[in-house]
Amino acid sequence: MDPISLQLGTKNLWSWLVRLLSKDPEWLNDKVKFFVPTMDLGSRNLDLTERVILQLRELHNQGQATWQKFIHCVCMELEVPLEQEVLLLSIWGHEDECPSHLEAGEENQPESQLHHGLKRPHQSCGSSPRPKQCRKQQRDLAKRYLQLLRTSAQQRHGSELSGPGHPLAFHQAYVPPILQWGRATAPFDTQEGLIMGNPKAEDGTDMSIQDLFKARAGKDPKVMVLLGKAGMGKTTLAHRLRQQWAHGQLDRFQALFLFEFRQLNLITQFLTLPQLLFDLYLSPEEGPHAVFQYLKENANGVLLIFDGLEEALDPCSSKETVGPEFSGPALTLFSGLCHGTLLPGCWVMATSRPGKLPACLPTEAATVHMWGFDGPRVEEYVGRLFSDQPCQEAVLAELRASRHLRSMCAVPALCRVACLCLYHLLPGNSPGQSAALLPTVTQNYVQMVLALSPRGYLDAESLLGLGEVALSGLEAGSVIFFAKDIAPSMRAFGAALGLLTSFCIRMGPGRQENGYAFTHLSLQAFFAALHLMASPKVDKDKLAHYVTLNSRWLLRTKAKPGLLDHVPTFLAGLASSACHSFLSHLTPRDEVWVGAKQAAVIQALRKLATRRHTGPKVIELCHCVGETQEPELAGLMAQSLPYQLPFHNFPLTYADLAALTNILRHRDAPIHLDFEGCPLEPHCPEALASCGKVENLSFKSRKCGDAFAEALSGSLPTMESLKKLGLAGSKITARGINHLVQALPLCPHLEEVSFQDNQLKDQEVLNIVKVLPRLLRLRKLDLSRNDVSKWTLLSLTKMAVTCSTVRMLQARKADLIFLLSPRVETATELRGDPDLQGNASRKKEAESRSLALRLQNCQLTVPDVKILIAQLREGPHLDEVDLSDNGLSVAGVHCVLSAVSTCRTLADLHISLMHKTVVLTFAPKTEEQGTQERLTHCGLRAEHLEQLCTALGGSCHLRHLDLSGNALGDEGAAQLAQRLPGLGALQSLNLSENGLSLDTVISLAQCFSTVQWALHLDIRFESQLVILKGDRRARDLSASGSWPEFPAGAQFSGFGRCCISRSFCLRECQLEPPSLTHLCETLEKCPGPLEIMLSHGVLSEQSLDALLGHLPRLPQLKLLQLSQMRLSPRSPFLLADFFSVCPRVQKVDLRSLHHVTLHFRSNEEQKGGCCGTFTGCSLSQEHVEPLCKLLQKCEDLSQLDLSANQLGDDGLRCLLGCLPQVPISSSLDLSHNGLSQEGALCLVEALPSCPRVREASVSLGSQQSFWIHFSQQEEAGKTLRLSECSFGPEHVPRLANGLSQARQLTQLTLTQSCLGLEDLTVLLSLVRWPKGLLSVRVEEPWIDRAGVLTLLSVCAQASGTVTEISISEMQQQLCIQLEFPRQENPEAAALRLAHCDLKTHHSLLMETYAGLQQLSLSQVNLCDADSMLLQSLLPALSELKKFRLTSSCVCPEGLAHLASGLSHCHHLEELDLSNNQLIKEGTKVLMGALEGKCSLKRLDLSHFPLVGCTLSVLTQGLSHMTLLQSLCLSRNDIGDVGCYHLSEALRAATSLEELGLSHNQIGDTGAQHLAAILSGLPELRKIDLSANGIGPAGGVRLVESLAFCKHLEELVLGCNALGDPTALALAHGLPEHLRVLHLPSSRLGPEGTLRLGQALDGCAHVEEISLAENSLAGGVPHFRQGLPLLRHIDLASCEIDDQTAKPLTAGFVLCPALEEILLSWNLLGDEAAAELARVLPRMGRLKRVDLEKNRITAHGAGLLAEGLAQGSGIHVIRLWNNPIPTDMAKRLQSQDPRLDFAFFHNQPQTPRGT
Repeated sequence: MDPISLQLGTKNLWSWLVRLLSKDPEWLNDKVKFFVPTMDLGSRNLDLTERVILQLRELHNQGQATWQKFIHCVCMELEVPLEQEVLLLSIWGHEDECPSHLEAGEENQPESQLHHGLKRPHQSCGSSPRPKQCRKQQRDLAKRYLQLLRTSAQQRHGSELSGPGHPLAFHQAYVPPILQWGRATAPFDTQEGLIMGNPKAEDGTDMSIQDLFKARAGKDPKVMVLLGKAGMGKTTLAHRLRQQWAHGQLDRFQALFLFEFRQLNLITQFLTLPQLLFDLYLSPEEGPHAVFQYLKENANGVLLIFDGLEEALDPCSSKETVGPEFSGPALTLFSGLCHGTLLPGCWVMATSRPGKLPACLPTEAATVHMWGFDGPRVEEYVGRLFSDQPCQEAVLAELRASRHLRSMCAVPALCRVACLCLYHLLPGNSPGQSAALLPTVTQNYVQMVLALSPRGYLDAESLLGLGEVALSGLEAGSVIFFAKDIAPSMRAFGAALGLLTSFCIRMGPGRQENGYAFTHLSLQAFFAALHLMASPKVDKDKLAHYVTLNSRWLLRTKAKPGLLDHVPTFLAGLASSACHSFLSHLTPRDEVWVGAKQAAVIQALRKLATRRHTGPKVIELCHCVGETQEPELAGLMAQSLPYQLPFHNFPLTYADLAALTNILRHRDAPIHLDFEGCPLEPHCPEALASCGKVENLSFKSRKCGDAFAEALSGSLPTMESLKKLGLAGSKITARGINHLVQALPLCPHLEEVSFQDNQLKDQEVLNIVKVLPRLLRLRKLDLSRNDVSKWTLLSLTKMAVTCSTVRMLQARKADLIFLLSPRVETATELRGDPDLQGNASRKKEAESRSLALRLQNCQLTVPDVKILIAQLREGPHLDEVDLSDNGLSVAGVHCVLSAVSTCRTLADLHISLMHKTVVLTFAPKTEEQGTQERLTHCGLRAEHLEQLCTALGGSCHLRHLDLSGNALGDEGAAQLAQRLPGLGALQSLNLSENGLSLDTVISLAQCFSTVQWALHLDIRFESQLVILKGDRRARDLSASGSWPEFPAGAQFSGFGRCCISRSFCLRECQLEPPSLTHLCETLEKCPGPLEIMLSHGVLSEQSLDALLGHLPRLPQLKLLQLSQMRLSPRSPFLLADFFSVCPRVQKVDLRSLHHVTLHFRSNEEQKGGCCGTFTGCSLSQEHVEPLCKLLQKCEDLSQLDLSANQLGDDGLRCLLGCLPQVPISSSLDLSHNGLSQEGALCLVEALPSCPRVREASVSLGSQQSFWIHFSQQEEAGKTLRLSECSFGPEHVPRLANGLSQARQLTQLTLTQSCLGLEDLTVLLSLVRWPKGLLSVRVEEPWIDRAGVLTLLSVCAQASGTVTEISISEMQQQLCIQLEFPRQENPEAAALRLAHCDLKTHHSLLMETYAGLQQLSLSQVNLCDADSMLLQSLLPALSELKKFRLTSSCVCPEGLAHLASGLSHCHHLEELDLSNNQLIKEGTKVLMGALEGKCSLKRLDLSHFPLVGCTLSVLTQGLSHMTLLQSLCLSRNDIGDVGCYHLSEALRAATSLEELGLSHNQIGDTGAQHLAAILSGLPELRKIDLSANGIGPAGGVRLVESLAFCKHLEELVLGCNALGDPTALALAHGLPEHLRVLHLPSSRLGPEGTLRLGQALDGCAHVEEISLAENSLAGGVPHFRQGLPLLRHIDLASCEIDDQTAKPLTAGFVLCPALEEILLSWNLLGDEAAAELARVLPRMGRLKRVDLEKNRITAHGAGLLAEGLAQGSGIHVIRLWNNPIPTDMAKRLQSQDPRLDFAFFHNQPQTPRGT
């Protein structure tokens, strides 16, 4: 029998028949009824198989004739495969015809009358009335065709073997290339990708050809695509498959068809599938329809191979291909075959270069990658090729010795070329010389051409002609040529040398043509490049056009690779200097021309080498640059490569990586290589060996398996710079891991390893982790997304505990990461010296080592946790253990608590069963800081408390316990309160969200008396927030046993005694009288001091009355605060009456009927003034009298604030009437009460009846204010300020009348009150006193336009004598002092009263100002008339003592007039000419006026242009001013020389008290001159030498001389380079009476500042200190004794951080007078803010804190707001440019406006009561 009939044996034929008939039991039943009508199976209970067997046996028992008829029916009517049908008929059916009675019945009866048991079979072979005979004939025809097909294939293979004398055909050796499954999907079994080929190659490599075809039932298409780059052997493999089939090796296929798309592209007409198979491949001798039908019925045994799919030209048709009659392009037929619409069930194989495959391929098609040869395959191929040659060993030796040659031989096509070249080169060369002649691919082809040329003769014309044909074909997209395309001589030349192959192309039925092609596509590309380089027709510009990089990232860019892709590589190779002589032999041009073309290619590559490219182009450029053999070009490209070099989603071979490695050897800097999604040749990592510049190497591809890992492990130890290795998403198994584990310790610099997503099993993971101690520099090991069991995870934790370098193990679901700290190698360890120093170093590192474990969502159970904790007890110090998301229960909570109760380093335990959180945090000093245990949302109930407290009681370091979010209820809270003393000295207890009632949370206040650490109870009732807190200070006192006892009802002392305050805060609750009674009764037992805060609720009048009634019974009460509570309108009266009810009340602060704060003093404190604030309470006139009657009962009312009410003018009048009976001793605020000018006038008129009023201030502008300040007793001097009152002429007489009655008034200020020139004149003339002094200050916008003479005329109308005048036009200000009564002659009085124009009566004006003692002119423009007036006026002012002309502009003539007038003022005691706009001549004129001024006591010439001559005049004059007390010469550029003359002149000024010489460029020399005279200035009180050039030498000398100045109070030396020596000298001799010390920007360091701070500490007189802009760091002054008078301290920009700020803020408390603290532009954070917030309430006089440009967050700002809320009198805290979000800043500022976040300081409203 033929092989087809032998495919199935006969031993299982019966079982097969049973299975077949079991699929159609109805058909069998009909046949049984037909053949055995008497058989009955209905009464038997049989399954289907038993029933079929019984029926078959019954049929067989009927006899042979019946059985044969039945078998014939089976074959004709059922779908029986041909081979099975042959077996059935040969064994059981010997007759060829049907039984006679059936045949007769079928022929004589119509179809409709046939017996229902037999149906006419479907006739598939024509209309023959004998279907069985037709099927036999079909089988015979098919059998003959299949044999013809085999014979044809054998003949074709034979013709290839016996072809022309091609040197490559001397031995037909075949070695299969490396095959690797790419995507084995639907058509193949799911495990086939792992078991194909060699069972040891678990990653699918080393497949055999038979592994490509695995049996699969069904008729689904079996489609695969072989992907391989050019030269990998795709076409050879296709022909090899046909050859093996022809010789019976692929016996599963009955028919095999091989098509090449390069030939199919030549067919222009549409084809049907039979035409494709028979017309274009092999026609049957006869019966094509029967043969095709047979192929269709046996499609599972048909294999169709399509070579060169990437060359298909026509797109796939979207029309569905159904039936053999369908016609279309070849690619459309290919699509139908792939999708099973044509020849369903057949096998389809296609070969293609990598790229975007046609859309017609089904998605389930499998891909196989062809990778060429590895080392063993190369040697096997060479061994077969040279098996009978004596040079076999020599060839192998050459290959083994040359790495470049081995890398080229990885491509099978190049391997054949190299072998051919070696065959010809070896006989004439010494060992190693032949391989040296083949360094590049191009030179291999050059040597091949030379070897094939007869006797070395180069036929240049034929070679260039073939090159032109090759280029035209590539550009046209054709690789097949016809006779008309190639000249006969060139065809003969190409055939003779084996460069061209010829073949028959079937164009259709009976149509054939001869075709020609180059033996390989790369050979065609080589000849194309040869033509471009050597042909005179191609110039340099055209040549450069071909030097491009064609991206092989084809999956995204284009459908198929181009045919010109290899041309640039060969152009680069031909541009090598080694090819110069070869090209010169071919071209008719000279060598210079050849060199120019080679240089053009090199230049084009040079441009490409400096650009950024995608991964595919980088690889292609590496090939090109390598072909040139130009080290300089390789270096240029290597240096131009980016630091991160990615390669994504394109295939890479060994040759590609070898080319890349060759370039990287020329690189100096390290590089990162990232291969992601790239199909990689299994052995390609071998090419990376000795690539020393790779710092990061990452592979992520499912194509990587054990063979890849083995190759990689061989290269890793040679990569000396490798720090990071990644191998993710691969198919590595234990075999590959073992290789890598052995290689990793040989990589000394490795810092990070990643084996993510590699499907590793437990043992593989353990093997990897075991090697960690040997990886000395490893920092991270990532084993995520592998198959790790829970048992293995616990083993890994044990390894993490024992491995000294592991610092973190992180596992969550699929994540598994080790973080390590490399051990620092000491010098002794590096030398290998095993002495004790190395051991000591390792011991020290072990002690300092910390470990964190994060085992989240790992299905750990309670026993697992116990095992884990047992492991950790013997391990290193822990940072964190995270066991979240492991399904812990309540029982597990108790287990964890018990397990960690004895752990001394536990800092925080957080368990939340609802959030699936279990986190343990550790700290080395937990014993000091204590432990925090948070058991939130764990479902804990009252019955759990006993066990819980037992577990918690074992922890002696428990400080914070959080039980929020549980279900304890009232019962549980009560139990817990009883058990609290047994839990030790906690710091906080959180019982929020436990369903507690109001009575229960109030009862928790009993803990204040039963638990010593309980200090603060914070409750938000609606939000169910309940927190009981202590503080660290209280805990320390409790632990030391020195807690002061404060029994219930005991009094508490004030500052200076150890008092621990307790607070009860209840929010979000509506309190009724019974609840308040319960609260107060509970708090009566609480030791004091006590603070009660109630907020966010409603308090009725009855509730407030009840609360106030209980407060006197709480003697320990210190503060009661009701915030955001809705109060009744009668609340102000209840609170006002409370002053008399409770004498201990110190301050009542009611705001807007929503906020109340009551401050209490103890009985032991000295009784001081009380403060009452009732702002925003809608108080009107009707409320004034009742309120005042209640306030009269308060004997010591100090401050009363009634601002922001609705009093109006009538209410003010009523209040002023009651004011004498209200005992206010400090201040009254009536701002924002809707007052008008009437109210201001009422105040003026009431002043005489209020003798204790000290000062009154009224402003009726937009920011309305109304303040009255009182004194304890009646005082003579009163001050009145009226601002923006908009007085009209009608108000002036009433205002003057009121002022005339206010005889005790001494100062009157009228600011922008709309008083015009005439109004002011009238006012001054109407105010009359019998006797006294009155200073009037007027600020109006018209003053700067009036002129000096006009203002003097207005002042002359005053009814009193003018003794002082000060005019400032810029400030729009006029100040005069009047003395009553006025002394003047009758004539002057008559003129004045007649309002004469005194401008024209100078004599009268002089007489009017005869008593003038002070004349000040500031920021004025003196015209000629003004200066002439002064010239005539000044000599007449015999009483003038002070003259000031500052910041003004005077013309030269005016200066002369002024100097003339001043020269007659011989009694001047003070002269100020500073900051005027003077020229040199004007300076000389004015200096002349100094002559004779021996009575001067104060002289200010700041910013006065003193030059040589004027300075000389000044020094001469100073030598006579023996009474001089103050001299200021700032900003005059005096210099060291001028300072010398000045110092000499000052020797006579022994009474000098102030000396100002800032900004004068005085250096060390000048400072030493000054120091020399300081001993002669014993009365000196202030010296200012800031902003000069004084260094340490001058500074030290200066401060040493200050010891002679016993009365020195102010020392200003800032902005000099003084340094620490000056600070140390100053600290050594600090002036005894020093008040002000300014040393900003003085280059002080920590040492000098620290010593200076120690010297300042305790100084009784110091008021101001400025050390800003010095690098103080840790040298910030620490005040331990305090500075009692310090008001201002400036430490801006001094590098102060949180740590330094702590002792600094502690020192602030010791400075009770401190008003301003400047700490801007430092490094302060939230810790410093917390310290400041803590001390703010204790600093009563502090007004301003500047914290700009620090590191305070919203949390720190919130703490500052809390500190302000505790009664601080601060006006503003500046917080601009801190890291606080804008929305949070707005929220905080709305909470307290004194927090200022703006760039420009906006002074907020001054706090009430300050």
